[in-house]
Amino acid sequence: MDPLSVLAAGGIRSRMESLDLLANNLANASTTGYKVDREFYTLFTGDREEADEEGNKSTVPLIDKRWTDFSQGVLQTTGNPVDMALQGKGFFTVNSPSGPLYTRNGSFQVSPAGILSTAEGYAVRSRDGKPIKVDSALPLEVTPDGNVQQGGASIGDLDVVNFANTMILSKQANNYYQNGDPKVAPTAATDVQVHQGQLEASNVNTPASAVQLVGVMRQFEMLQKAIKLSMDMDQKGISEVARIPS
Repeated sequence: MDPLSVLAAGGIRSRMESLDLLANNLANASTTGYKVDREFYTLFTGDREEADEEGNKSTVPLIDKRWTDFSQGVLQTTGNPVDMALQGKGFFTVNSPSGPLYTRNGSFQVSPAGILSTAEGYAVRSRDGKPIKVDSALPLEVTPDGNVQQGGASIGDLDVVNFANTMILSKQANNYYQNGDPKVAPTAATDVQVHQGQLEASNVNTPASAVQLVGVMRQFEMLQKAIKLSMDMDQKGISEVARIPS
């Protein structure tokens, strides 16, 4: 395959990955606490790639890895006492069957057993690692530092944590994150406030993402045309070489 086709094919592959990423971001634009995914690019050169006359080798653009933008989303008032939003850097901790998970989605509920939990049934974790037991007959109050109270008495402190390097977090289904490096323990979040009766909207910039999506699709089309042009040139070259002079 000629260098033009190789470059165009590599570009198409990276553009397809970008389309998947952008489509997922747009699909979650209204998901509570969702954080937008972005990408790092790199250039790949094969070990067996032949250099041109100037000694340069063809390179193929690749998405090296994805990363999550944890910038703050807009807080929206709901008035629901079990809805909670974080203002600042940090995550709610919940107990799942596979271990602790972390989320910015504070759309909680009280389970039939009286446990403060997520929509998926994961218990919201207190600082001592235990679930928070709620009396549905009493009003619920949550202070900005995460202390949960009923009847003037504390029933637990929300385990709001943060990571020095959020790159170790891997995104899981339903807007959760898992610690990808068990050797690195989370620490108690500082400079963060819990807002009761509010939810954090996703930080997806829908208009910008839509414009970017259109741009990627146009790049995809141009790369397809480049491959077709290369194939046409090859075909013409073969035809010229195969032509027998009269």
